[in-house]
Amino acid sequence: MRFPSALVAATLAVTPAAMAQDASQPAAQADLVDTAVAAGSFTTLVSLVQTAGLEETLRGEGPFTVFAPTDEAFAAVPADTLAALGASPEALSDVLLYHVVPGRVLAADAAGLDRATTAQGQAITITHEGGGVQVNGASVVTADVAARNGVIHVIDQVILPPGE
Repeated sequence: MRFPSALVAATLAVTPAAMAQDASQPAAQADLVDTAVAAGSFTTLVSLVQTAGLEETLRGEGPFTVFAPTDEAFAAVPADTLAALGASPEALSDVLLYHVVPGRVLAADAAGLDRATTAQGQAITITHEGGGVQVNGASVVTADVAARNGVIHVIDQVILPPGE
């Protein structure tokens, strides 16, 4: 399933300082992509979003919820896996869209969920342990970073759809 590039841009993450913004306040003026770029800690994600042709989608109306891996999370992915994704925009798009949930899902909303369907089409599993939230085993390290067209939750791992 192919989604406009704006969906993938939502996958972009923001630095913890920028993420400290309270999502219950009026949405920020910057879109998901600009919020991620301004953070400076998501250069890999932003680059991959651009490579996959998803930037315009993530700049779009939304709203989108992005579970955004940090540069450190991408550094832990084997180089051959990243190279293979970079060589296939469709596979890359699938992985990036697996980090995006259509709609605005705040941390308070996620507390009542055990799964959510991603823009890629498959579900992610949401678990709650020790006061924290995990998405497919990746920990949410910063939640509710507001953007004009959605919300970003920073995660500490790249999550892959089943079969990738």
